[in-house]
Amino acid sequence: MRLISILLVALLLLIQYPLWLGKGGWLRVSELDKQVNAAQAKNEELKARNAKLNSEVQDLKTGTEAVEERARFELGMIKKDEIFVQILDAGSKVDAKPQAAVKSAATTAKEKN
Repeated sequence: MRLISILLVALLLLIQYPLWLGKGGWLRVSELDKQVNAAQAKNEELKARNAKLNSEVQDLKTGTEAVEERARFELGMIKKDEIFVQILDAGSKVDAKPQAAVKSAATTAKEKN
């Protein structure tokens, strides 16, 4: 009777091995499930990014507001009859030339050409 019990326990362990550690075992399934969840989270982030880029492309194709915004912030352009005012911090250095010096330098450069 004791031999049969030991034999049955050994068979039970042999049957359990593929269930836990085999190719399609629970541990492998758990690992693959984590990978699937990570891939789905990454896909959601990329979908949100694509939607944002797509809306920006559509705005650039149809509207003028996005083009105007980019021209203002990236190229420093202003509309006709607008005045550009820049406010500096109290401790910042000002390296800009006075307007009269800029005009005289421009006229001097024109005279040389």
